Amino acid sequence: MASPNNNKQRSLQHGLTSRQVSMISIAGIIGAGLFIGSSNAIATAGPAILISYAMTGLLVLLVMRMLGEMAIANPNSGSFSTYASEAIGPWAGFTIGWLYWWFWVLIIPVEAIAGADILHAYFPGVPSWLFAFLIMLVLSGTNLISVKNFGAFEYWFALVKVVAIIAFIVVSSLAVFGVWPLAEVSGVSRLWDNGGFMPNGFGTVLGGVLITIFSFFGAEIVTIAADETANPKDKIRRATNLVVYRIAIFYLASIFLVVSLVAWNDPGLKAVGSFQRVLEVLNVPGAKLLVDIVVLVAVTSCMNSGLYTASRMLYSLGARGQALSVTKRISGSGVPTVAVIFSTLAGFAGCFVNYVFPGKVFGFLLSTTGAIALLVYLVIAVSQLRMRARAEREGRPLELKMWLFPWLTWLVIGTIVMVLGYMLFSDAYRYETLMTAGVTAFILLVSLTQRRARVVAQTA
Repeated sequence: MASPNNNKQRSLQHGLTSRQVSMISIAGIIGAGLFIGSSNAIATAGPAILISYAMTGLLVLLVMRMLGEMAIANPNSGSFSTYASEAIGPWAGFTIGWLYWWFWVLIIPVEAIAGADILHAYFPGVPSWLFAFLIMLVLSGTNLISVKNFGAFEYWFALVKVVAIIAFIVVSSLAVFGVWPLAEVSGVSRLWDNGGFMPNGFGTVLGGVLITIFSFFGAEIVTIAADETANPKDKIRRATNLVVYRIAIFYLASIFLVVSLVAWNDPGLKAVGSFQRVLEVLNVPGAKLLVDIVVLVAVTSCMNSGLYTASRMLYSLGARGQALSVTKRISGSGVPTVAVIFSTLAGFAGCFVNYVFPGKVFGFLLSTTGAIALLVYLVIAVSQLRMRARAEREGRPLELKMWLFPWLTWLVIGTIVMVLGYMLFSDAYRYETLMTAGVTAFILLVSLTQRRARVVAQTA
């Protein structure tokens, strides 16, 4: 006879501590894109990239406020996918949930490969592919044991990134005020010296938004992780309220210092990355080693978060009957082991394809993620619009509310639709937009087919 414990449905455990969730909420918006990728954004718009970051940061702030409103009302590991199912329909939750999973299982090998390349540069005797597989093996192993391991790794990864950015801001600020003894430059004249503050026109500022928006993607992870901690509503509220300060400090302050100390058209920016170039100009000893260590931590952190996020989304899809039922299986330690294994195998497959067919198949797959971040934000906004209206009709109180509802929500929806339209008609982004549209259409078709099959089975 089966014991009562075997019959009882297991659920995710509250294995994350308050400080771990706080660090996860910080780490979600600090990736390698800030340390390296920002150089491409600066080269596109010049010092006016600050406007791009401010515009993107405002958009993310509003989206997180909307998501926070829904998440506090119903903390759930499926986050916006669950809310989309409730507000728009099961097809919407199915489609956006699988798109999100697809995004992260492709980002996992990207980050593993980036970390492997850094290690291979210092240890050329070890092939890059071996480093990539070892990184993935270690992190997938820690994720399988318990959520506490994920939380511990992510806490220290996040701490390193935060300390690195604060140290960068301190050193660069000293240089701006002329008190850093090793600096070759001081002041903020670089903001307008080389063709003015907006050297390439306002159009490039809008183009910069498309580059920077992917740097912020990941802030929503805290609403997924909060489901595995005690008092999730408090954690979500705190993380949502602090988003504006994190954007201002980590992005606007650091990028302001970069464009103040290094000319936007300095070829070294794109060659070595924005942070390393600033440290080189300031003659900081071991600049390359310091940045390489931080970037290695950043890409490993992103991969760790990606594996966690993909597995929890897959688990949520399984729990709602929108993925194989086996994916909702949870171990005794509260880990959705099958979802973690499936997500890890997808990441391994991405690594394998990249090394066997370099620059071909994997590049094609990665192009399908081009507009997923914007689609996720759009679904969050539409879901909040409907759920808030429903709550007001039913007279249900909300602990956290979106500002100026519904006007700001409609503004976000309109802005995202406009940006998606711009991407579709822009030569630089049309291919990626169409690829994302193709994957979205395929997943939507699968959703509708699954739903029809379920209706036929019920009526048979």
